[in-house]
Amino acid sequence: MDKATVRELKAADLSGLPVLLRADLNTPLEGQRVVDDTRIRQTLPTVRLLRDAGARIVAISHMGRPGGRREARYSLRPVIDRLRELLGGGVRFHDGLVGPRARSAAQQLGPGEVLALENTRFDPRETRNDASLASALAELGEIFVNDAFGAAHRVHASTVGVAEQVRVRGGRAVAGILMEKELDFLERIAGEPERPFVAILGGAKISGKIDVIRSLLSRVDRLLVGGAMANTFFCALGLDIGRSLAEPDRVEMARTCLEAAGERLLLPVDCVVAERLEAGARERVVPRDAVRGGDRIGDIGPVSRSVFAAEIKAARTILWNGPMGVFERPPFHQGTVTVAKAVGDATETGTLTVVGGGDSVAASEVAGVTSKLSHVSTGGGASLEFLAGAALPGIAALSER
Repeated sequence: MDKATVRELKAADLSGLPVLLRADLNTPLEGQRVVDDTRIRQTLPTVRLLRDAGARIVAISHMGRPGGRREARYSLRPVIDRLRELLGGGVRFHDGLVGPRARSAAQQLGPGEVLALENTRFDPRETRNDASLASALAELGEIFVNDAFGAAHRVHASTVGVAEQVRVRGGRAVAGILMEKELDFLERIAGEPERPFVAILGGAKISGKIDVIRSLLSRVDRLLVGGAMANTFFCALGLDIGRSLAEPDRVEMARTCLEAAGERLLLPVDCVVAERLEAGARERVVPRDAVRGGDRIGDIGPVSRSVFAAEIKAARTILWNGPMGVFERPPFHQGTVTVAKAVGDATETGTLTVVGGGDSVAASEVAGVTSKLSHVSTGGGASLEFLAGAALPGIAALSER
């Protein structure tokens, strides 16, 4: 990576220095309880490095999509409570973002202490990359550390604008440990991956992933496609998908991909269908050319699972983004769990495995294989844009090494 990183900074240069840390603490909540602290834990190495060096840390993050308004359900307070627990104390919370009170709270920090501010997206200027908000944030730190890979594809004040403002003021904008790790794994996949290289894409839509599909098709040995996006490919093959979700305006695009891919693109050969994709629904397994008019496709079938698992077993590099079906509603979970277990088993034999996207990560948790995987990405959208060849604005704004 050609960008400066926090690990290149000397502890003596950080001691007593105000550091603005952009973390990704966008964490699932139930009420005021954190139900998955993965993203909090993954930013801990950067926080601990800064604390051990004696930096005075001001942490900022977004949470959900409040639309520029203050909403209690999107407050970072319960997330910061969990961060405080994981760090064993030394973390304060301020219910604002910028302004005199926030500056005063930051100035009162001692070496190694952390001040966490409220949700950046409570301020409507955040998503507009407003210069006034970026400037106000830049006042809180002489060094900016961006550890929020999951937001690196966003041109927001807390990712791009503040990095530019800190650099204009003579400070440095550097990547955090998590950001560096994410880019290291993705660059290994985007560069010269060990072969066979197998990519697995699922989820609902082709439209959000068409650029990465095109990019991957030029580099993979196999591209396995499942989930509702496979239905659009079925339409391109002239198959009846009943009442299943598809993108009619992307059928021609899917047909073009099929022609370009040849045997490298593998679609399911059988499906699990039902009249309703609900938990406990009465399902049937049918070949992909035997879907009825009233059917909805909810998962890949058992033959497809075996075919996909065999391709995964033979791989030496694997990228997985997106579920194979409506995995959160049994009985439509088996395809995704089978893929997750196959990816986990492949990792144990030395295969490099990178999993991204919230649903894929959740599926790996359900399958009990998360700890086996080479890397679990915190940024599904950012990783796809990177692999599609797009420059990530949050990274481009950082200081050169």
